[in-house]
Amino acid sequence: MVSLAPQADDADLLIIYEISKVLSSSLDLRRTAREVVTIVSAHLNGRAMLSLVQEAGEVEIFEAAGLTAEEKARGRFKPGEGITGRIMSSGMPMVVPDVSVEPLFLHRTGTVQGAADEVVAFVGVPILVERRALGVLSIICATPVGTSMRYERLVRLLKMAANLVGQTARLHQHIGAERARLLADRNRLHKQIQGRYQLEKVVGVSRQMQAVFAEAHQLARSRSTALLRGESGTGKEVIARAIHQLGPRRERPFVSVNCAALSETLLESELFGHEKGSFTGATAERKGRFELAHGGTLFLDEIGEVSPAFQTKLLRVLQEMEFERVGGNRSIRVDVRLICATNKNLEQAVQEGEFRADLYYRINVVTLFLPPLRERREDIPLLAQHFLDKFNRDNATQRMFSHDALEVMIGCNWPGNVRELENCIERAATLSRGEIIRGADLACQNNRCFSLVLQSGEPARRPFPVDVVPARPIVSTPLPGGEGAGADGLIDRERLIEALERCGWVQAKAARLLNITPRQIGYAIRKHGIAVKRL
Repeated sequence: MVSLAPQADDADLLIIYEISKVLSSSLDLRRTAREVVTIVSAHLNGRAMLSLVQEAGEVEIFEAAGLTAEEKARGRFKPGEGITGRIMSSGMPMVVPDVSVEPLFLHRTGTVQGAADEVVAFVGVPILVERRALGVLSIICATPVGTSMRYERLVRLLKMAANLVGQTARLHQHIGAERARLLADRNRLHKQIQGRYQLEKVVGVSRQMQAVFAEAHQLARSRSTALLRGESGTGKEVIARAIHQLGPRRERPFVSVNCAALSETLLESELFGHEKGSFTGATAERKGRFELAHGGTLFLDEIGEVSPAFQTKLLRVLQEMEFERVGGNRSIRVDVRLICATNKNLEQAVQEGEFRADLYYRINVVTLFLPPLRERREDIPLLAQHFLDKFNRDNATQRMFSHDALEVMIGCNWPGNVRELENCIERAATLSRGEIIRGADLACQNNRCFSLVLQSGEPARRPFPVDVVPARPIVSTPLPGGEGAGADGLIDRERLIEALERCGWVQAKAARLLNITPRQIGYAIRKHGIAVKRL
């Protein structure tokens, strides 16, 4: 037996080294436990077992060398029951030189056998973490009768191995508890949706979005022209599609056109179609979007970007639902439900003569205002999970958010709104090295969020209820005052410039020098109007 030879003491360090490598190689606890008992069994010429305490308080064999699943399932002990239970309750190692004469050895696995000239010994130590026993690491050895064993060395070696296993087991418990809490938060947020207005493929439980959903349900029943207004990235096209799906035209086409992406000539051909030979390249007759949307819904995005000349042509079509193709003289009549969208201030455009007043009144029949994401922060966890689920489906992964990651996202201003949130999550999920996306994985926490330059620096409002994860202030957090600070709590301009110059205008280094975050130093730079030098 290796443990009886004098040179065995030199092998102890090798055993512990191999165990530490195994435990740090994977987050799969069962796999690492299986390899640990294999290493211990091979080096000590015995059968090692790793038992862990369960939620019910019982101790059961988690992994054992050479045991079947049925044999391991029989190895269950209550606290104080058998040798394993006694080790758990006392928190002290136990050595049984001969299990055949020990009444506490219950032999439940039925696999302990020795030859006629051998003695079977049992050595077990508790797996302790902060004086609390998580399980037992033990080994059963068969030795020739009359052979002396160095039990003190076996106990010492098993205690060192058990200490490494205990730290790994506790790490897995923390990960499991965090995963369970995240799932509970997710289920709670999903339950909040029940009983509220919902739109297909639209996520929102906030008061503002529920009002939008209610209006959308009401609007879908009619064929009235609708105007969706809101900042870029708030999901205007998604709401338009949902209105179409809720209405009686759901079986007919939904056709979308981005008016800002086409020139006036191309937009006319795209909307109205053209006849063969009407212009160079028109080699065949082509239907326009109005014809393609006949009986259904036509969505005109960025309607505020249409040129004044084309507004006149568009007005007649919207009033009469009748038009001629480019190069044609035959009137075509269509039945189309019109939904328009814009992020432009149309009232100001009308006053400045950039947008026709009669067209404004024609499209502004029923208006839905979509709130920016910063004004409905309680929707951020649900939206984030929605986009992460989509990423997991597309990439066959199982990413999850940590609590601090959700806090960071809730605290951001999101000038790009839902579109920016989706991009941020896809970037974090792609670059994350683990299954759990933490706050440190987000670009804004690494001074790589370029949308910071779009933020106005206004304090972030937090109108969400108390049961939503509280946001950690980021942009609106006042900077530490101290020597040189102004009355408003910001770092003094001269002190800030001095720190930036000392750090080569690297904002992250200057932030550490001033004991503030990169977001805070970005906020101070914008407030003071400092031009950042590029070295």
